[in-house]
Amino acid sequence: MSPRADLGRLDLRDRTPTTAELRASLPRGGVDVDSVLHHVRPVVEAVRDRGAEAALEFGEKFDRVRPDRIRVPAEELDKSLTGLDPRVREALEVAIDRARTVHRDQRRTDTATEVVPGGTVTERWIAVDRVGLYVPGGNAVYPSSVVMNVVPAQEAGVGSLVVTSPPQAEFGGLPHPTILAAAALLGVDEVWAVGGAQAVALLTYGGTDCDGAELEPVDMITGPGNIYVTAAKRLCRSLVGIDAEAGPTEIAILADDTADPKHVAADLISQAEHDVLAASVLVTTSEELADAVDRAVAEQLHTTKHQERVATALSGKQSGIVLVSTIDDGVRVVNAYAAEHLEIQTRDAAAIAGRIRAAGAIFVGPHSPVSLGDYCAGSNHVLPTAGCARHSSGLSVQTFLKGVHVIEYSEDALRDVARHVIALANAEDLPAHGDAVRARFPDSPS
Repeated sequence: MSPRADLGRLDLRDRTPTTAELRASLPRGGVDVDSVLHHVRPVVEAVRDRGAEAALEFGEKFDRVRPDRIRVPAEELDKSLTGLDPRVREALEVAIDRARTVHRDQRRTDTATEVVPGGTVTERWIAVDRVGLYVPGGNAVYPSSVVMNVVPAQEAGVGSLVVTSPPQAEFGGLPHPTILAAAALLGVDEVWAVGGAQAVALLTYGGTDCDGAELEPVDMITGPGNIYVTAAKRLCRSLVGIDAEAGPTEIAILADDTADPKHVAADLISQAEHDVLAASVLVTTSEELADAVDRAVAEQLHTTKHQERVATALSGKQSGIVLVSTIDDGVRVVNAYAAEHLEIQTRDAAAIAGRIRAAGAIFVGPHSPVSLGDYCAGSNHVLPTAGCARHSSGLSVQTFLKGVHVIEYSEDALRDVARHVIALANAEDLPAHGDAVRARFPDSPS
């Protein structure tokens, strides 16, 4: 018997809930990272104390394979690229080219401001020195995640990159060859065969490989992963920077009666394909569309490959259909939900998109599906989840840059402002701050 997907419904047409009520009532799944910290902490501590040896032991336990060494030999990268399906290579080349086009325009320029004559503040943008880019190896193979992590780091000017991905028993303890090929295509020559929490820990603390080579620690870790990877990021974030604590992926679609139910159903299913915890939410003013989407989901589910996974995700508490009276109400709902991916399939979709204040990425109109953004739009698909789009951005060149203020004042410029510095220092009961200025002008009155 084929699985069924039963999308729940929330009818808001007879009321106008507050923002707090919307956040509490809208479909939302997520994971409890705190619940696994006690499992992950010993892994992180073991890798901290014993380095690569501990990471390999955990890999053997969780991935059922123990590589000969952590760092993937250069010849394996070359071999994977040579053996890559030409159609996949061409698609990756298109994805890389478009991502570079978009991310190149995100580069920041230094800004020098003359505050007063002789007093300048310059904001310099400095790339993080070394970055670890995590690529999952669970339900699917994600060469696109290699692209989305590597390209912005390279365009930011990061000097040293390492991609890490779980070893695969099927491939002799190496990461999936398509992952290796994508890294090689991007010019990345350092790839580690390690995954899970142990990968995050090894990136943080570094170690010594089986052949005696140094596994240099990084300054920042980016890339999505499961709950254990997320927990390890939380534990290590005081030592390294992280992009975000990523939760299960999600899509919201704001649609009216002009939307094609087959398109909407296909997009909900495509997101549910990722994970049984993936969230697929339709917000619509049309009950007729909602009914048609239910029918289209049932029809398309029979032909999709991962039927059980999709049906479980669509039937979960994190997925559903929300009925609203007006598009204005729908905008309020999706802004409160703050989806990782938000599609707008309405009349005047571009104008509606301009009113969105909270979304990881916005896909406008019937020909801009999330799948396009996942691969070849040029945008980045590493995006905030679980409502974090209310305050956070997706991965970009900016992620890998540090803004540093450079302050340079002449003697006259400092003398001119000295009394104000001293007054504020005294107001905060920090007189030594004022004394540090007075020391430079011993002959001046207090």
